[in-house]
Amino acid sequence: MWRVGIDVGGTFTDLFAWEESSRRQTTSKVLTTKHDRSLGVLEAIKFAGIPFAEISHLMHGTTTATNALIERNYPDPAMVTTEGFRDTIEIGRQHREHLYDPYQTKPKPIIKRRYRYTINERMGVDGNTVRPLLRDAAIEIAKKIQAHDIKSVAVAFINSYKNGAHERAMRDVINEICPHTYVVLSSETRPIFREHGRFTTTAIRAATIPVMEVYFDRLEASLKLAGFKGSLLILKSSGGITGVDYAKQHPEELIESGPAGGVAYAAYLSKLLGAYPNIIHTDVGGTSYDVSIVENGKGLITRDHEIEWEIPCIVPMLDIHSVGAGGGSIGWVDEGGSLRAGPRSAGASPGPACYGLGGTQPTITDANLMLGRIEPSLGGKLNLDLAKAETAMAGLASEIGLSGIETADGMVRIACENMAQAVKKVLVSRGRDPRDFILASFGGAGAMHACFVAESMNIPKVIVPIHAGVASAFGATAMDLRHDLEAFYFSPVVDADLSVVNELYSDLEARAIKLLDADGVARERIELTRNAQMRYVGQSYEVETPLSARNLGAADIPQLIADFHRCHEREYGVSSSDFAPAFVALGVTAIGKMDSPPAVEVGGSGKDPLKGERQIYFNQAWHRSKVYDGHALKPRAEVIGPCIVEYEHACAVLPPNVAATIDEFGNMIIELGTST
Repeated sequence: MWRVGIDVGGTFTDLFAWEESSRRQTTSKVLTTKHDRSLGVLEAIKFAGIPFAEISHLMHGTTTATNALIERNYPDPAMVTTEGFRDTIEIGRQHREHLYDPYQTKPKPIIKRRYRYTINERMGVDGNTVRPLLRDAAIEIAKKIQAHDIKSVAVAFINSYKNGAHERAMRDVINEICPHTYVVLSSETRPIFREHGRFTTTAIRAATIPVMEVYFDRLEASLKLAGFKGSLLILKSSGGITGVDYAKQHPEELIESGPAGGVAYAAYLSKLLGAYPNIIHTDVGGTSYDVSIVENGKGLITRDHEIEWEIPCIVPMLDIHSVGAGGGSIGWVDEGGSLRAGPRSAGASPGPACYGLGGTQPTITDANLMLGRIEPSLGGKLNLDLAKAETAMAGLASEIGLSGIETADGMVRIACENMAQAVKKVLVSRGRDPRDFILASFGGAGAMHACFVAESMNIPKVIVPIHAGVASAFGATAMDLRHDLEAFYFSPVVDADLSVVNELYSDLEARAIKLLDADGVARERIELTRNAQMRYVGQSYEVETPLSARNLGAADIPQLIADFHRCHEREYGVSSSDFAPAFVALGVTAIGKMDSPPAVEVGGSGKDPLKGERQIYFNQAWHRSKVYDGHALKPRAEVIGPCIVEYEHACAVLPPNVAATIDEFGNMIIELGTST
């Protein structure tokens, strides 16, 4: 039986699969079918030659929820909130994205104002009722929702994180009047204080539930019709997977579903190789460049991710930063006459000009083709048209007064610098030193730019795995089932009622085990870890601090406080024993262990790895460069730049003064500035 991972990107849909008994591995890559992404999933499986009936687990990363949110392409949801808080999701936190830009505009709210209703209820911060929720008022709102044929409703009351009784009562009334409407509660979505993040996350869930249910139902029906009888598992933003039924009801946990697979691959490599515990994960697709940190073999988690400026999603998710820099990024000239690349992308349709699918604007792919860095048949997938790339580039070149080749070189340099700035933002925000990391380059176009990005950021090494072109799909098969649950508990640590703390942890663990039971995980394969969101008394934001698995006692408090100081110093560079720490929320992470994919066995394909030579443009000059077959390179083989190393789904560009060796697992380890 096969375990199959699939990642649906903006341009390509990638597949990686391994057979459980023979350990055989296979891959495929097809164009994404934007009108119905489920068609591309089936096409990738067919192209790989895997019988649907022989798939035991299908792990699927999807950007459907993210795309729906960005495009505001979903049935209009409604919101019911406490009187006085109707505009919370629109007002936000009164931050400015660009401090000195007087013309900036806020993004459209997730839920239109006309569908945001208020009710005169109030729960106190202590969880006691200040003003009761009146049934007649609730019925009146439910009838308005019914009149507008609303498909989903977010119920988000102030202070419901402490007591969600009023939200549950409102849901009961809506279910009574509108029995076919989805109703989601903020006290169940994320029972944490700070109403803006809780309200927007609940709104995100309400907006995307109808979209994801339609998508997953269509996908399940198509797979079943094709003969699939295995488990359909969905990648979560937190770096784990979950059953499709859970995913349908919790789409807010799928926002970074696609890129999460790449982080999982980086974590897999960290554990497999041992020598590289700290990795900068980077992934270049057709539309975006994703960056995140893997530290000590684990991806870093954030609870302050923003879909757009001032639209936070506060569920635990991998801290992934994305910018519009990919193979399809379009070159253009700004009002000041400067050359730019991205963030707008040609995507899969019409695609780069050289694809011959109708695209007429120059993209990074067109530029790399002109620079000699891409083989025109693209490994047999497409026949790239150099003439069309040159024609598209000529129009842009005439605007800025450069030759076509100079413009192409400039576009790639600008794109690489945009990528480097994304890496810098991730490292600086976490207080990390780039010299402590190796840069892992994923995506079909990742390794074409990795050396330039690493050089710009003073990162000494780059790793290009043999499956870099389908990294997120590979990572999907390396993931474990995962659920993250949280409960609000606010108290200075020294004043905490440990019996209440331990009771809350026990309840969270029981709920987590129940979720993994529903996923079919045996008890012996379940791992539970505890954490707490903590801060110094008076601070505004928290630091996640790990806790021991046993119940807390008074004797554990000094060590807990010391752990918090250490975590705070790691994140912010400072800590102080002069200030007392406090609990803000308690969390449990439940892992259901899955079988990992086998390591790649590399012995070389028996072919001559040297495919030939061609002219490659570097540093404003053409260089005669060797071209290698990456799959034919044996362990300990060495390649010297300038050269190209081509894989089935990716291509690595090594500029002058760069050397690389192949390790025992087929990974290419590039040392910058070492060749002579």
